[in-house]
Amino acid sequence: MAVPKRKTSKSRRDKRRATHGLEAPRVNTCPQCGSPKRAHRICPTCGTYKGREVEPLRIP
Repeated sequence: MAVPKRKTSKSRRDKRRATHGLEAPRVNTCPQCGSPKRAHRICPTCGTYKGREVEPLRIP
């Protein structure tokens, strides 16, 4: 019968179980276009945030 050589510490055990509580991200609807978007982010379809149109960052 296989037996562990060393005791698994509490932190190592809990790190392994940390992903058990993960869930899907919350999704809201955009008030401008009605498409689904994540909260506190620019709408990917119409490009608005808090009712204002936002320009994406220009990276050279």
